[in-house]
Amino acid sequence: MTFFVRLITETLEGQQALAATPQIQDGLVGRISLETYIAYLTEAYHHVKHTVPLMQAARARLDASRARFVEALDEYIEEETGHEAWILNDIRNCGGDAESVRTGEPRAATREMVEYVYDYIARKNPMGFFGMVLVLEGTSVRLATQGAQAVAESLNLGPQCFSYLTSHGALDQDHLVFFQKLMDQVDDPEDQAAIIEVAQGVFTRFAAVFASIPHTQTAKEPAHVL
Repeated sequence: MTFFVRLITETLEGQQALAATPQIQDGLVGRISLETYIAYLTEAYHHVKHTVPLMQAARARLDASRARFVEALDEYIEEETGHEAWILNDIRNCGGDAESVRTGEPRAATREMVEYVYDYIARKNPMGFFGMVLVLEGTSVRLATQGAQAVAESLNLGPQCFSYLTSHGALDQDHLVFFQKLMDQVDDPEDQAAIIEVAQGVFTRFAAVFASIPHTQTAKEPAHVL
């Protein structure tokens, strides 16, 4: 069994818990309100703005024996820089208050997820960061390829409201191939354990982030624009 396969296998419970979140279930079929979509983008902004700083923190703690992973983080940093601005544009194009989001605070669940990863990098093992990569990229691919179109159709929103999601659909599919090959180069048992631990922890916390997003519709209710 390759490490990537083991990583997927040992985080299956967390994957299922995240996928079962009502906000994701309804989002994938477009059964959410505009308010819910903007609330999702708001929380996305508040964790995406930490993506590059988290990568930089992990990179700074990797030693010469992990040069391959330093190179990978350099590639990720270059590609991920500025993506939070896309989210603000999407919020603005949906009629939301992007400036209030930019200067505002995340919900407690979002803050806790980000702080968990910062703490893990600083106190335990910076290689654990790659566990977060698995969660966020895998989730964004599904939301982008299935959810964005459904939400756009149900809310009658144009493509200018989905630049973050649609760009990450194609981008993160490529990233997942890259990520799989990268993970299969992780041969240190402690690093493997750290990546699995963080992935499990972030799956649980990301489910809590989605669960915290205001969403009153049930799976049988039609979508409507607020």
